[in-house]
Amino acid sequence: MMGVLNLYEASYISFEGESILDDARDFTTKYLKENQDKMDESISALVNHALDTPLHWTMPRVEAKWFMELYEKRSGMNPTLIELAKLDFNMVQAIYIEDLKHASRWWSNISWDTKLPFARDRLVECFMWSVGFTYKPQFSLGRRNLTKAVAMITTIDDVYDVYGTLDEVEQFTDVVTRWDVNAIQELPDYMQMCFLGLYSTINEIAYDILIQSGIVTLPYIKKAWADLCTSYLVEARWYHNGYTPSLKEYLDNGWVSITGPIILIHIKLSTSITSTEEILQWFEESYDIVHHVGMLVRLADDLGTSSDELARGDTPKSIQCYMNESGATEDEARRYINILIVETWKKLNKERENAKSQLLREFIDFAMDGVRAAQFTYGKGDGHGRPNTNKSHVQSLLLNPVV
Repeated sequence: MMGVLNLYEASYISFEGESILDDARDFTTKYLKENQDKMDESISALVNHALDTPLHWTMPRVEAKWFMELYEKRSGMNPTLIELAKLDFNMVQAIYIEDLKHASRWWSNISWDTKLPFARDRLVECFMWSVGFTYKPQFSLGRRNLTKAVAMITTIDDVYDVYGTLDEVEQFTDVVTRWDVNAIQELPDYMQMCFLGLYSTINEIAYDILIQSGIVTLPYIKKAWADLCTSYLVEARWYHNGYTPSLKEYLDNGWVSITGPIILIHIKLSTSITSTEEILQWFEESYDIVHHVGMLVRLADDLGTSSDELARGDTPKSIQCYMNESGATEDEARRYINILIVETWKKLNKERENAKSQLLREFIDFAMDGVRAAQFTYGKGDGHGRPNTNKSHVQSLLLNPVV
């Protein structure tokens, strides 16, 4: 039975065109479901967990916590191993708490939670994204910078989707693209606060990276924010014009608007750069990787949030775009989106296999962990917009030590 389970897990590390592994996934899934009553308790727990989310798609720290609890109950478990695992988990958790404190002080200082009450206040959920992308203890700077970025993304997304008029978001996009602090007089008061908070925080992040690495990164970060706001503006125009794009048109814009590219740029520049030449090489070599990650995060987000976002007034998502152009039911559309997720994972797996350097492989590992964070966040619904969805996991990972 463990052999069948391992084959099931391995089938998720396939590449495009490997139909044998597709057949293996179908066979093992069916076999495991049909034979659960023949398994002992420990294997049954592993099988249920894997059928819910395969190991290749799980957040490493969440998975580690779950597996420790299971392993400790096994007969013949190694007490020294479990003691070391608990020590490691609690030590890393203490580092996470310090990173979260840092982000919390910054969030309190910029006062967006009180001055921009129309937007979602989701700092802890934003920090969970940073742990998802960069969970290793040595990457505190990356987690702190990424938490700030995701928190600002959440607020600015609400400006474009919910609060701002079309004229206002067009003005805001122009100011962000120019990165001109003198141009804020053109903006309404609440947008002046948005831009000044963004401007000062991003400049500070770029300065911190300069101190640490000696490399000027501000031009690359500014460009990423301009690209993000431009993609938000495309969706705002669709919404205000009552336009439903084709699925391809939607995804061509959506892989950027879901913020995958900007998050990956923040991670890359905050964790492992040695020269300007390396940044330029990374841009050249990583486009397909960033595109696949953006697609996967977008599709996972749409599966988990489309109903809530349409209810609050947002553009049609991939599910609705596919339904509109194909005449499919919602269930059929969701099945199609799930197929796209599996096929895009295969492309990302292939990119990992073909990576030309250790630095690129390290970046792809960050990228894959980000996709896993998205599938964790949206697997049971809108885990970012509705905090109670993953509250128990957040408390387990960040607040409750292992005893």
